Amino acid sequence: MTPRIRSVAVVAGAATVAALLSAPPAQAASPDLVISQVYGGGGNSGATYTNDFIELYNRGTTTVDVSGWSVQYASASGFTWQVTTLSGTVAPGARYLVQEAAGAGGTVALPSPDATGSIAMSASSGKVALVESAIPLGCGASCHLDARVRDFVGYGGATDFEGASAAPGLSNTTADLRAGGGATDTDDNGADFTAGTPSPRGTSGGGSGGGATLRIHDIQGAAHRSPVTGKTVASVPGVVTATTSNGFWMQDPQPDDDPATSEAVFVFTSSAPSVTRGDAVTVSGRVSEYRPGGYASANLSTTEISGAAVTVTGHDATLPAPTLIGPGGRTVPAAVRTDTPGDVEKSTTFDVTANALDFYESMEGMLVEVDDSVAVGPTNKYGELAVLPGGAGQPRTARGGIVYSYADANPERLILSSALARVPVANVGDRLPGAVVGVLDYNFSNFMLDVLAPPTVVPGGIAPETTRVQRWNELAVATYNVENLDPGDPQAKFDRLATNLVHNLSAPDIVAVEEIQDNDGPTDDGVVAADVTWHKLIDAIRRAGGPGYDFRSVDPSNDTDGGEPGGNIRVGFLFRTDRDLTFVDRPGADATTPTQVVPHGNGADLTLSPGRIDPTNPAFDDSRKPLAGEFRFRGQPVFVVANHFNSKGGDEPLMGRYQPPVRPSEAQRHAQAQVVRSFVDQIRAVDADANVVVLGDLNDFEFSQTADILTGDGFLTDLPRTLPLSERYTYVYEGNSQVLDQILLSAPLAAFGYDYDVVHINSEFADQASDHDPQVVRLEIRPGD
Repeated sequence: MTPRIRSVAVVAGAATVAALLSAPPAQAASPDLVISQVYGGGGNSGATYTNDFIELYNRGTTTVDVSGWSVQYASASGFTWQVTTLSGTVAPGARYLVQEAAGAGGTVALPSPDATGSIAMSASSGKVALVESAIPLGCGASCHLDARVRDFVGYGGATDFEGASAAPGLSNTTADLRAGGGATDTDDNGADFTAGTPSPRGTSGGGSGGGATLRIHDIQGAAHRSPVTGKTVASVPGVVTATTSNGFWMQDPQPDDDPATSEAVFVFTSSAPSVTRGDAVTVSGRVSEYRPGGYASANLSTTEISGAAVTVTGHDATLPAPTLIGPGGRTVPAAVRTDTPGDVEKSTTFDVTANALDFYESMEGMLVEVDDSVAVGPTNKYGELAVLPGGAGQPRTARGGIVYSYADANPERLILSSALARVPVANVGDRLPGAVVGVLDYNFSNFMLDVLAPPTVVPGGIAPETTRVQRWNELAVATYNVENLDPGDPQAKFDRLATNLVHNLSAPDIVAVEEIQDNDGPTDDGVVAADVTWHKLIDAIRRAGGPGYDFRSVDPSNDTDGGEPGGNIRVGFLFRTDRDLTFVDRPGADATTPTQVVPHGNGADLTLSPGRIDPTNPAFDDSRKPLAGEFRFRGQPVFVVANHFNSKGGDEPLMGRYQPPVRPSEAQRHAQAQVVRSFVDQIRAVDADANVVVLGDLNDFEFSQTADILTGDGFLTDLPRTLPLSERYTYVYEGNSQVLDQILLSAPLAAFGYDYDVVHINSEFADQASDHDPQVVRLEIRPGD
């Protein structure tokens, strides 16, 4: 507060002004009420807030009655002052918000104001006075000396200001904020104010409890949403634990004794923050909930303080000790959620001992440690790695992963993220010895540990598997999803897939291939033929030392089978041409004509081979159509049905807002399974001893309703169910090993004998040709009559 002489009402002439400036001060800096924030960009282009505002702060120890007072505004060099009258009182440590004119822009209303005016303040330069009356000032360059003025701020190009310089010039997105959370007053506007993100607060809507400072655990609360969401908070203390491009995390070094309340919060600054790790700070701003993916997404929200005014109160503070998760520390509950709350954010139940979602929420933003972890998924292309802290979790796969089922979603998994430091490449079963420390965050439908330093990885030693070669009297039938293969892919991908087929799968006789794209891949120009894709793969097989192969498929109608727009993915058959194996061609198939089953002698024939199964059935809308093919092996008929059922797109996430998660994609897969099962029953009705293989990417688990529909009364045997639990997986997603690809055999084939193998060459490895593991069954075909 500038010294002022209360006995002088009018200043006339330069000599008088000089005398006043040299006169001893009547008082020094204001002992109580000061202007703590000035913002004139409200409602302008790019602004968040819809209104201009002036914020006051009582830095004193007694309540101040402002009835009959005013805040006044004039342009940077103006003599005309606009007035907004005040009323009420301001307690010690409390704030008082004065709302001014609104603009056409902005998206966020101010907190409930304590006074309302209509002054349109400049977004860049101007003068603001706190006046102990409602009579307009009439001065220009010396108003800060007026006896009625309790506090004064000139900003930008103002011709009047306290001290040696004006407060910083502003913009549509910045306010002038007084240091010390509003408490610093040296009577020098340039020294006392910095430009920063607007953070309006008041006594009637500020959420600060009438001036009482909330701690972080009060803001977080024992819930998935803050109990003070939408309110402003003042001078919240914490220590900066990590920074990112648009904000920082801070944690309270003085936690409460409630394990259900997090001691950390993210402070959103929109641009790179000026604080560094280890800074002790106080933060004022609005509490909000940020939901990754947007308001309507099924993701959980995270609590943050936005529009923050940040004051650094110290450096090199001792960081809070990280909370250990896993053996020796806090134990993750076995269930994602034990009840069925629907929207967990609206649930009145919050139990960190029973519900994994609540458990992780109770540490949101905190420093967390995991020790001696084991990778249960490969590092993905985003630098994320799923681990089991301490290697604790069941049921495990034979190679170090963890098996997923509807009954057990394995919430003990934690995903390490590269958001702050690089996560190294790792495969399933690799070990991360020692401690890994990071900030517990939530993104992409998962709680993630944003590591603060790259972890050490010790290889676990798994290698891609190789299956044995089929014997002369065995028919080897495989399925392989080649992940959107098209001629535009690097030759290296074709070569690697060919090596997989020739060496790892030992050149199976028949391969049902999923995700073959058309000849120009994702280019959406009406092309549907895929012969170039097929031949490029077949040529790569030959160069890899494999036998001769041919292919059969049916081109889809353009953009009707799902997948990438323009890609026209489809299923088809590769088959060897050097074995006692022939494909029975019955031409005439197209995208919409179904193949039928007809009697022939003592057996059955397909009217179209290859032919689509009921392709116009609504069950296959915007999804791949099953393809049936008739083969002869050593003279015996074998019917093979290749499938790629509806994807899981649109299902709610395992660790999301809605519990239990709804899986709408299942309904279409159930309908698709029913169509395929009906087709198998048609073959069975004609020939009860028919050799039928149903296989492909079914996008569902071995004990799902989809698989149960296919197995029906037991005529089809689901081969993944025959494996030990530790071997039941063809896919690893977010650290969960699971069966998506399946082979089912008709009863006659299963009874005569088979040898089944899932060949793990992709899903467990960061370096992979596809995200699916292939599988193969070697069949002994019984001789004919």
